[in-house]
This record gives sequence, structure tokens and C-alpha cells, in this order.
Amino acid sequence: MIDTKKLSRIAIDALDELKAVDIGVVDVRGKLDITDVMIIASGTSNRHVKALADSVVEMAKKKGVPPLGVEGEREAEWILIDLGDVVVHVMLPTVREFYGLERLWSVDTQAAEKNGTLDDVLDNNVDTSPDATSSGVR
Repeated sequence: MIDTKKLSRIAIDALDELKAVDIGVVDVRGKLDITDVMIIASGTSNRHVKALADSVVEMAKKKGVPPLGVEGEREAEWILIDLGDVVVHVMLPTVREFYGLERLWSVDTQAAEKNGTLDDVLDNNVDTSPDATSSGVR
């Protein structure tokens, strides 16, 4: 079994490779029983969202972690990839803004760039208050 940090890094690398926009990490340990981390990213078009999601699925499978489920591929406005301890949401920017997952969990997913790295977010060493701002996850 691969640990949450490594699985998160696999997903982020897959998203970054295809130039996902505003990749963010939300640590939901203690808030949700179904997963530990949500990774949220935007694509610039339906085709880009689909390609990003396919990249995450492919990279996870190569590392021995086949997704438990993938939802939303047909419309490709919001695709959810369930990797168990990590759930990846790839959305069009308008969909991401409308549903506001970051606001829902009272966490600014972009705080990591300003305040630390992925490890810092997952080790709770980052100010994840809604007032924290920045440009993405390293």
C-alpha cells in the first residue's frame, strides 16, 4: 500500500505534467471518514479536464494504485478520481467556482505555495485559514 503523501505526489505530478491550473491540496483528515486528502485542479476546457483526469488514472495505475472509481468522464466538466486515501477533483474553472469545495472545507487550497510544500500541508505545518493566499502547490 502506498502512503498518502506519495499518492498525492503521484496525482499532483500527473496534473502538473499536463499543465493543470491552480492545483490545490485540502487535508480533510478528521473532517471526512472516506478520504484523507482532496486534490483539486482546473482544466482550461472539457478536453483538457478529461486529459488531466486520464493522466491521473494512468499514472496511478502505473504505480500500482488503480482508482476505486472515476465519475463525470462523459461531461468532463467535473471529473472525480477516487484513489482511496486521495480523491482528485478536476474541474472547469466555472464549475470549481460554483461548487466552491475549498470554501466548503474552509481551507484555501493555494496556501501551500506561500506557506510551505505538499509535505507541510499534509503534516499540518501550513496556515490553511481562508485568509491564506498564493498560486498553487509545490
